[in-house]
Amino acid sequence: MKLILRIFIFFTISTKLFSQTTIPASKITYLDSSWVESTEDNYKYIRIVEEYFLDKKAYVLKEYYKSKVLKMIGTSADKDVIKREGQFVYYYENGNKKSTVNYLNGKKTGKEFNWYENGNIKSEFEYFTTNDDNTDYKLNNYWNDQKEQKVISGNGDLDYKDEYIEENGKVKNGLRDGIWKGKFLKSKYSFTENHENGKLVSGITLDSLNIEHPYTVAEQRPSPKKGIKSFYSYISKAMYIPLEARNKAYGKIYLTFIVDKDGSLVDPKILKGVGYGLDEIAILAIKNAKDWNPGTKRGIPVRARYSLPITIVKNRS
Repeated sequence: MKLILRIFIFFTISTKLFSQTTIPASKITYLDSSWVESTEDNYKYIRIVEEYFLDKKAYVLKEYYKSKVLKMIGTSADKDVIKREGQFVYYYENGNKKSTVNYLNGKKTGKEFNWYENGNIKSEFEYFTTNDDNTDYKLNNYWNDQKEQKVISGNGDLDYKDEYIEENGKVKNGLRDGIWKGKFLKSKYSFTENHENGKLVSGITLDSLNIEHPYTVAEQRPSPKKGIKSFYSYISKAMYIPLEARNKAYGKIYLTFIVDKDGSLVDPKILKGVGYGLDEIAILAIKNAKDWNPGTKRGIPVRARYSLPITIVKNRS
């Protein structure tokens, strides 16, 4: 009996030992209100990349409010630079679902559903790829915060407002049509736009000094003044490889920087480096780069974040 008991105890302990598995470590990043990497003492959001140190095709990506409530969950095809793939779900801080949308190769695809903070349905969008390989969308349905459906099957009058902007206009076949008016709530700039079958024909933003800013593109990405090829050529020349790093350092440096309202490049940060002093050389290259054309939003220059991968080729002499 004692022998049987000892065998049973040994078997139970052995089973527990062998059933224990090591949980792969995740990467935790603290972010401020502008989604810039911050410190544990000064942050607003937390980003977690699960199983970061494993070599995988896709990584579970989670973001949390400072209160530790889940803000977003999705999948990234890269662990250092977010490349959205598959379904993403977003939540309000009260735990209610905010939106769901799918991504393909980093672009929204299919239908997106949005809800108000109290849980009521808000809108249904549908994304599609245009002939020039860009992504556009249609608004299929929209409900105001009084549960009144204002856009039905792509047609109606939209009166929209969130914490940043309010705007109103007609929707026809899911697309903006005719005159749209709105304003930015934090800057108090107002704008008027003319749309034809979903295409922006023209727009004018009136700033706080009553100065008009005309535009034909709602949002314009920042760009090098001499063109992107010239900028890449500059980076290639600026990335001097020290003798001690040759044949040792290779791979990709992932970095980001801010293109400020005046076109200057500021706040460069390394997301993933290769070491041997090359990360510091990349930072210096951005700091010494010439000014760009700033990004614009409805004709007004804005700060914009730019991501840049730099490839260091093996056996470079």
